[in-house]
Amino acid sequence: MSNAQGGGALGFLHKSHIVAKPGYNRWRVPPASIAIHLCIGSVYAWSVFNPALMRQHGVVSPAASDWSLSSVVWIFSVAIVFLGLSAAFAGKWLEEVGPRMVGVVAAFLWGGGFIIGSFGISSHQLWLIYLGYGVLGGCGLGLGYVSPVSTLIRWFPDRRGMATGMAIMGFGGGAMIAAPVKGWLLGVFAKAPDYLGSQDAVATVVENGRLFAETAAGKIEVVIASAQQAAEVGGQAGVYAVGTGDTGAAATFMTLGIVYFIVMILASFQYRVPQNGWKPEGWKPKPVASGLVTQNNVHIDQALKTPQFWQMWLMLCLNVTAGIGVIGVAKTMMSEIFGTTMPLIVTAGFASTYVLMISVFNMVGRFFWASTSDYIGRKATYMCFFVLGPLLYLSIPYLASAGASAPSTIYLIGFYLATMIIFSMYGGGFATIPAYLADMFGTMHVGGIHGRILTAWSTAGVLGPLAITSLRQMSVSNAINDLAARVDPGVFADTFGAPIGQLQQLVDAHTVTIARLMEIAPAGTVDPTPSLYNTTMYAMAALLVVAFFANLLMKPVKEHHHHDEAELAAVPVE
Repeated sequence: MSNAQGGGALGFLHKSHIVAKPGYNRWRVPPASIAIHLCIGSVYAWSVFNPALMRQHGVVSPAASDWSLSSVVWIFSVAIVFLGLSAAFAGKWLEEVGPRMVGVVAAFLWGGGFIIGSFGISSHQLWLIYLGYGVLGGCGLGLGYVSPVSTLIRWFPDRRGMATGMAIMGFGGGAMIAAPVKGWLLGVFAKAPDYLGSQDAVATVVENGRLFAETAAGKIEVVIASAQQAAEVGGQAGVYAVGTGDTGAAATFMTLGIVYFIVMILASFQYRVPQNGWKPEGWKPKPVASGLVTQNNVHIDQALKTPQFWQMWLMLCLNVTAGIGVIGVAKTMMSEIFGTTMPLIVTAGFASTYVLMISVFNMVGRFFWASTSDYIGRKATYMCFFVLGPLLYLSIPYLASAGASAPSTIYLIGFYLATMIIFSMYGGGFATIPAYLADMFGTMHVGGIHGRILTAWSTAGVLGPLAITSLRQMSVSNAINDLAARVDPGVFADTFGAPIGQLQQLVDAHTVTIARLMEIAPAGTVDPTPSLYNTTMYAMAALLVVAFFANLLMKPVKEHHHHDEAELAAVPVE
């Protein structure tokens, strides 16, 4: 890049202009990295927006013109996909221009994505939310995620794991802060729609699927809210005019966009890069027994030609897929199994605290495991993930079934601890991979290589939920067929008003369920609900076994992949 050395309108952002002076305190860099990751980590709290977006017009209840859940739930997935894609494509650019320029661009994309999304909500244009939050915001996620990694690794060659763990811990904790803040902002900006009266007092008519009320001003579209729905906006049950209220989503998006932009810009200007060849005072690299920590460097494009890159890509992809496998069903299992057998302990409040603890262990695990890797090595850390992980996954079906058949707090505690350790290793995998990459490929291009490997995250974000839903549905179908075979055909026909030969049609219509079949099953029939997740857990354990061998076979990168001296001399000085 000819502009790269400081020319052009944005030249002052280039890394050549942010080289730290002698005596610079390297501990000024991690807070900036954490601040950016806290901002972009709020993506994990996307689900807070779903209810508001689904009733933007009706406010108290969805109106006919409001978006469905299936329309808005994919916005999050689009953002995660673009996170991986942008990180992959921008990683090389990061190495050329440095973290400040990338951080500033990330601020414009992430903050701007919210602002464009705000216009999409207020104008009720769903494509604008997908473009703003999903595409542009997703690109901001990717750039913001990778921007501090290579810089921190260069500032902390003595504590690579701890340094990257601190920043990436911020991403895991972003949702913990964002979820209550988003909920509070939605409440502040929300406005109840006009109340027309109780359902009995207002004459309504349905036209083309829409509900209308006759008023003195003419016919207007309305929705009917239950007492519970109306209480959310401080109203009462009855009829409300569509389009006269506000969920507060548009104003919340605008506020967050501005705040995130300001915080990320300020944080980006705190970035500094060390002088070429800088090392902490008194620190000397010490040999590691594994031999996997190199003093050489591998070019970003050359890294993709090594088996080590693809081994790590597979390890990250499988670790994330397995983690999503538990995250996707843990709360449901807790509520369905332990909530029914131990209702005095597993209350709604207990389930909410459990969800909060998932975020806590995801966040703390990022720092704990990454810091631990500084002492035991990255390969040994991933061995912990891939040895402990399968054992924990295999224990979950046993604990769930035992807890259902013989309720005891021992099984509940075991389930709780097993899932929390899994969540910590899920976060730890994200936080440890940058240091592992630096060990294998050197620090010169680690930011770009890290960006490329994050495509594993995008892949897992699609494959994980797909695998979970498919495996669970298969288990449900098998359980229903097994139960139906045990039930007396005459009793079945009397209960469901159709012969057992129409089982599939009845299942598709949600008429026949496991719970309904258990009501007419012979005495002594075991409820299959606790075992519905067994196949998923066994599959996730199998994925980690594959990852175990990918990590076991990790060897140092061969010498012919390293930069030679002539190439190193041509690399611009930082």
